[in-house]
Amino acid sequence: MNDPKPRTAISPTREDNYPEWYQQIVKAADLAENSPVRGCMVIKPWGYGVWENIQRALDDRFKETGHVNAYFPLFIPVSFLEKEAAHVEGFAKECAVVTHHRLEANAEGKLIPAGELDEPLVVRPTSETIIGAMFSKWVQSYRDLPILMNQWANVVRWEMRTRMFLRTAEFLWQEGHTVHATEAEAQAETRKMLDVYEAFAHEYMAMPVIKGEKTAEERFPGAVTTYCIEAMMQDRKALQAGTSHFLGQNFAKASEIKFLSAAGVQEHAWTTSWGVSTRLIGGLIMTHADDNGMVIPPKLAPSHAVILPVIHKEETRAEVIAYCERLQKELKALHYAGRSVSVQLDLGEGRGGEKYWSWVKKGIPVTIEVGPRDIANDSVFVGRRDRMDEKRAGMARKDFVAGFLGLLDGIQEGLFRKAQDLQKRHTVTLTNRDEIYAYFTPKNAQQPEIHGGFVDCFFACGPEESARLKEDLAVTVRCIPLAHLEERGTCAITGKSGARRVILAKSY
Repeated sequence: MNDPKPRTAISPTREDNYPEWYQQIVKAADLAENSPVRGCMVIKPWGYGVWENIQRALDDRFKETGHVNAYFPLFIPVSFLEKEAAHVEGFAKECAVVTHHRLEANAEGKLIPAGELDEPLVVRPTSETIIGAMFSKWVQSYRDLPILMNQWANVVRWEMRTRMFLRTAEFLWQEGHTVHATEAEAQAETRKMLDVYEAFAHEYMAMPVIKGEKTAEERFPGAVTTYCIEAMMQDRKALQAGTSHFLGQNFAKASEIKFLSAAGVQEHAWTTSWGVSTRLIGGLIMTHADDNGMVIPPKLAPSHAVILPVIHKEETRAEVIAYCERLQKELKALHYAGRSVSVQLDLGEGRGGEKYWSWVKKGIPVTIEVGPRDIANDSVFVGRRDRMDEKRAGMARKDFVAGFLGLLDGIQEGLFRKAQDLQKRHTVTLTNRDEIYAYFTPKNAQQPEIHGGFVDCFFACGPEESARLKEDLAVTVRCIPLAHLEERGTCAITGKSGARRVILAKSY
């Protein structure tokens, strides 16, 4: 007789139903919930705390590389999008459009739009065109360059099939926009910001990524070159976690961003744009969460630890709480990853086990339980969220405090190694069509989401062949890895020579 399946805090499990598991993680970890507006979400304090730490870490890096923050309008005239043909074609179906400027009550007392605008306004899907209009005013001479700006904002892109954090009608992001005097400077900026994203993903998200160049079919509308970072999720699908675009002079010509060069010649500038969004939180979930809830790398956790007082008798309450408050103060005096250590002291009502599991599901890195017996030994009872299979253990309080930062480092590094191992185990090199079709064909019809992984192969398919691969297998070229950008070989699908080495995968 088979052993019964172990009980988990999240149902269904990843193995049973991965998409539903994801939704249950968002709910159980109290990260977000659906809003009354279809396709939009409310990011709750714990989820927004993760986003704040993502913002803080990235913003520091942007400023270290010379960028400054600004803010541009939410509304963009339709005529601005029309200036760049490929751009408007790429975003037209996703645009939300404002056509009236007020509401009026009709005879039945219902509010209806009134006051039609002279020109419709698009709710920001991305800001290249409106920012370009401003840059054209600010740039007159080579002395005005470079312009290195970033914007933290929300954007709107109508989505028919939404999933919280991964794909919503409105989401939060940052978008960098820069202007340069030369092509070489703009190219260097594009690659530099891709490196910033890679370092952040590895060092803060504990999420290994592959840096690469997008194919023409996957390129940002209007860009000359799009670079990306691609990560493997636990269901072996790819997640595009960040993009950096070399826009050439396309947007500069559309927006008339011109400058007088040092040689006294009028020239069009060279521009870039780059961005990441709250999709990164979806990436965190699918990289680290398990069947007991969320697992948050310490560098991004809203709080690093929670202290859970164990009070069985009312007469011990004051002593236990006082000890916990002293411990909290000691830990909060420490600094980790550029910020003060954050420690929750949970004095809420409820049974100890229920409180412990609520924090487990939130993904807090460390749980600390303290009762009268621990106080008598000047010790604490410690649990690591990344090692739920290990028993929680008692530690001397002084040793625990002294080693706390090292403990957080161990959790952070361990999560990265675990994710890196998954990516390595499920990345294969294939050389022909049959191998690729077999690799991406579900081995278990009841579990179609969990199979395959990343295929490293040579690829030279045209649009029709690429569309057939997507239709047959839901597989696309995720990127041309920068590490193999110059390699050429025989296409695994068509047998054509001169093919580039790519990563094929299913994706979000």
